[in-house]
Amino acid sequence: MNPEQTSQKAAPPARPFDMTPPHLRCGRFELSLARPLLMGIVNLTDDSFSGDGLADDVARAIEHGRQLVVAGAQLLDLGGESSRPGAAPVSTAQELARVLPVLEGLRDCGVPLSVDTVKPEVMRATLAAGADMINDITALQMPGALAAVAESSCALCLMHMQGEPRTMQRAPFYDDVVGEVADFFRARIAATDRAGVARDRIVLDPGFGFGKTLEHNLVLLRQLATLAVDGLPLLVGLSRKSMLGALTGRPAHERVPASVAAALLAVQRGAAIVRVHDVCATRDALAVLDALQAVGGNPHRYEAMNQ
Repeated sequence: MNPEQTSQKAAPPARPFDMTPPHLRCGRFELSLARPLLMGIVNLTDDSFSGDGLADDVARAIEHGRQLVVAGAQLLDLGGESSRPGAAPVSTAQELARVLPVLEGLRDCGVPLSVDTVKPEVMRATLAAGADMINDITALQMPGALAAVAESSCALCLMHMQGEPRTMQRAPFYDDVVGEVADFFRARIAATDRAGVARDRIVLDPGFGFGKTLEHNLVLLRQLATLAVDGLPLLVGLSRKSMLGALTGRPAHERVPASVAAALLAVQRGAAIVRVHDVCATRDALAVLDALQAVGGNPHRYEAMNQ
């Protein structure tokens, strides 16, 4: 039975995200979104665009995750299948072999663990192993994905992507990129409503670089606040991406300053969570932004979890 079309559950009443402070229900955790949160990337692939893949070294991956938490990460995102442009899919067995040992090794690290996957089988297995969030670049559109997560208490990141990783950057086109991404979010929120998923479990990701040109990405960033459909929080991933390379002329490993700047701009435009490789540098930059906003009387100051 497809829960998007035939679920017998009554849709939950819309829960506006206008609480003070707002929260995100995230598996074992309930996260305040009054201040921007840092999601550190633990890349478990062997073909990462940013050169940080740790597919063959479980111990090193676990240590990297722990170091990110010490540096200030308030969530960790584990991914065992590359979604870079042109990436080929991997088998369910291979993805689970990469993710499960690291997930189990980080269970006691003190922050929520997100799994970046599109496969319902991986969702079920990692949730059973203790994952707190599912981060899906296809926004739970795969057959069985909604059913795999609906009964859990995990948070869900619904991302927009035009096309699929192998072909998404060949010729992306929109009549109105902001309007079309917002409409996509509305449709996916309606689908999660029908499946009985409470809205305090959902974050939205515009999908920078996923089927978008540089101009599309810049327009989305400039108008980011308008993408918080129904008041739901936004997760933004700009770290080391090719759009920053196009703007600076630098390879991925030299994009730290541009990545930090992009994270700050996203937070200023309403991002609740920023997904980053360089946690320490981003945390320091957000501390400066926090101080500046505090001088102006902004009550929502950034504060790292480990302080």
